[in-house]
Amino acid sequence: MTLIDTLALLWFLAIWIGYTLFAKRKAKHTSCLASELRAKRTRWMSEMLVRENRVADVSIISTLERNITFFASSCLLILAGLLTATASVEEINAMIHQLSLSEQSNQQIQIKLLLLIGIFVFAFFQFTWSLRQYGFGGVLIGAAPNGNKMTEEELNLYANRTAKVIDQAAHSFNYGLRATYFSLSTLSWFIDPRLFMLASVITMMVMYQREFHSKVLKALKECH
Repeated sequence: MTLIDTLALLWFLAIWIGYTLFAKRKAKHTSCLASELRAKRTRWMSEMLVRENRVADVSIISTLERNITFFASSCLLILAGLLTATASVEEINAMIHQLSLSEQSNQQIQIKLLLLIGIFVFAFFQFTWSLRQYGFGGVLIGAAPNGNKMTEEELNLYANRTAKVIDQAAHSFNYGLRATYFSLSTLSWFIDPRLFMLASVITMMVMYQREFHSKVLKALKECH
């Protein structure tokens, strides 16, 4: 790898990891999608406990699981395509040669493909872990006692614990989705490392705007 390629890769990893840590810390004291949805999940579980018919609650969990299953399956298909591409590096190099601003060796193309493979492996593990955690949440909903027979303290405790499990599932899904977003910026590395660095920053800015300043966040804050 050239010096600029190494710097671009380190820049990409720093932005990805740095933004993840920044968003996690900022969410603790600033209104964002994660904090607002955490509050809504707690309220959802509190309402669930005093309902006799919980079919709708289980149905919502099942819908969320189906959505995540789609992303997990897509990761496997993408990984299969990337692994196939590693056997055709020369053809890929010839194809992107017309777009690239600099000469690239087959080894450089392989490294970039390996980065994409690593990203989608990470995303797959996050999606499947999220899927399992939503399953745990479904079990807690099915095992939930009658809230009308519980004390207020017991009801709040069970609602908070169940909401936390579902919230952790949502966090894992968000990590997988974030990896998918950053994988799109990685595609620009095949063209030019400087474009890769710029695309990484743009991806981070898009995610920041959506998580902390989007219209849907404003709508969530107005729902009481």
